[in-house]
Amino acid sequence: MPTEAGAATALITNDAVVLGILAAILGAVFWASNLSHPWVKRFFTVIPALLLCYFLPSLLTTFGVVDPEESRLYFIASRFLLPAALVLLTVSADLPAVFGLGPKALIMFLTGTVGVMIGGPVALLLTSWVAPELMGAGPEAIWRGMSTVAGSWIGGSANQAALYEINAPSADTFSIWIAVDVVVANIWMAVVLFIAANQRGFDKLFRADASAVDRVRDKAEAYELEHARIPSLKDLMLILAVGFGAVGLSHAIADPLSAWFGETYPWAQRLSFDSSFFWLVLVATVIGVVLSFTPARKLQGPGASKVGSVFVYVLVATVGLNMNIAAVLESPVYFVIGGVWMLIHVILMFGMAFLIRSPSFFLGVGSMANIGGAASAPVAAAAFHPSLAPVGVLLAVVGYIIGTAAAWFTGLVMMQIAAGAG
Repeated sequence: MPTEAGAATALITNDAVVLGILAAILGAVFWASNLSHPWVKRFFTVIPALLLCYFLPSLLTTFGVVDPEESRLYFIASRFLLPAALVLLTVSADLPAVFGLGPKALIMFLTGTVGVMIGGPVALLLTSWVAPELMGAGPEAIWRGMSTVAGSWIGGSANQAALYEINAPSADTFSIWIAVDVVVANIWMAVVLFIAANQRGFDKLFRADASAVDRVRDKAEAYELEHARIPSLKDLMLILAVGFGAVGLSHAIADPLSAWFGETYPWAQRLSFDSSFFWLVLVATVIGVVLSFTPARKLQGPGASKVGSVFVYVLVATVGLNMNIAAVLESPVYFVIGGVWMLIHVILMFGMAFLIRSPSFFLGVGSMANIGGAASAPVAAAAFHPSLAPVGVLLAVVGYIIGTAAAWFTGLVMMQIAAGAG
């Protein structure tokens, strides 16, 4: 939510300058990650490049260099680069192999949903015992703001907006929980990126049989190696034509379709069918799926997935801008509540992964399909391997569909806890 104070304190307000800084950060990280110095190699073994591409931009916000609430870079990246990346990563994927990964992806996703639905009420119950004065009343009631976070953490921003309309928290309460949502979710995403960079170790921890995921990854790498060639100007122009042509088509379909659902069906909001972003992600994914069964898949040879990955990294940098660690100092107790909530989600995810011997890929993507939605799940999946991005998209779409109803039920439970505390 834009604030005049944020705009006044930001050192840089020109998005062109901010984009240049982000590009320089991405370039510096990749340059450093390829240095041959032993110390550098050890550093990037522990701290993956993708995590730095995510964390370093957050310092610009934390130290007041950039105000993400005034910047349009995330909006542009999520509406233009994300759908283009989804198309280019999906068109390059072996979809039959991806769809044959088995039920563990859905099990881990649903575990993540249950973790959010249980974690919120438990965190609120603990708060009612430890600090009952925080419970509030009327529009200021803490459960109202928490219900909007549940919408965001099960589905996405469209579901969060729906819960805002349903439970009507005050503007101040909502703004506090927006900050909790962004910071806590982004910290967890940083951990997921770390897991992706060390997936072998986590697979061993979970005693997981990751052979199905390995087969998809190995098959994709073998296909790329077999068809790889130095891209010509024509190749790159075709890749951009497919990527951004699909973005244009996706917007052309998504905008009127969301408006039609919103105007025609009162229940559309509950399923996010009135959200243009929901349809944008879904249509772009469908286009990528269709193209993957056509000669367009040959664009993987000159590097379609690499171009898509570039778009993902730019998106990651703009997402990083939204994480302001200093915000924790303004309302620390609310961030503790959010942290407890997230911890319960994480414990359930790790417990289920250990119980069913799930590969770490399903843990990371199943969680981020809930917590991050369509903007983060494919990024998390691509961090494990670009060919796996479609799994993140498909699970995020499920989250959009069930998010409002699940968060509404979670809100009812939290309302009862708050009433009992009062």
